[in-house]
Amino acid sequence: MSRAAINRRLEGGPLPISVVPMTAEGHEFSSSLLTLNAPNDAAAEAIRALRTHIMAQHIHEGRRALAICGPSAGVGCTFVAANLAVSLSQIGVKTLLIEGDLRRPNLQQYIRAAKPGPGLAQCLGSDDVGFGEVIDADVLPNLSLIYSGGPSPAPQELLGGERFRSLMEFCLREFDVTLVDTPPANTCADARRVSTVVGYSLIVTRRNKSFVEDLKTLASQLEADRAKVVGTVLNEG
Repeated sequence: MSRAAINRRLEGGPLPISVVPMTAEGHEFSSSLLTLNAPNDAAAEAIRALRTHIMAQHIHEGRRALAICGPSAGVGCTFVAANLAVSLSQIGVKTLLIEGDLRRPNLQQYIRAAKPGPGLAQCLGSDDVGFGEVIDADVLPNLSLIYSGGPSPAPQELLGGERFRSLMEFCLREFDVTLVDTPPANTCADARRVSTVVGYSLIVTRRNKSFVEDLKTLASQLEADRAKVVGTVLNEG
């Protein structure tokens, strides 16, 4: 596994929404989207380096999906997923970011939609909600989103169903790369389930917060579930 380091402080609580013009669909973007708001920052360069690794080692082989996993809470999975998605879209890669954390979703802290609508939970919970209906298309050029649709009382059942697998097959057909944010692996098995379906995982850790043994355990579990770990990211907070 290779490792990329992002020298960026992750602060608790809601992230600040920067003064950035809203898109036609009414989205607002957090100042923590580094390549969008601080492209010359060293942390933005680290995101681009991660993008280069993902492009060279993963996406070049064809249309791919990637689960963004963390061994514990607070390591910055959503931060990495959102920044990587934006960075990929900026070089013309047709990218979809799925908020796969159906327990404590927080993608809205990074990209805020003006009008909440049906999301992943509603799509997986009912055949009446089509896959295309939950895709928030062209949030930025080449970037689309699927929000969680809010916390779900039964995330394991939804992610463990055949409909989630069908959704991922649909996404692989429609997008160059699909990133799936996931909840902490030490609190539930959702990340492992998503990784099993997706087939590939990127592990996010944080300096002075993540334990080496937890990282090794998660990597071993993912490999046992036949999900290939393509690398690790160290948030230096």
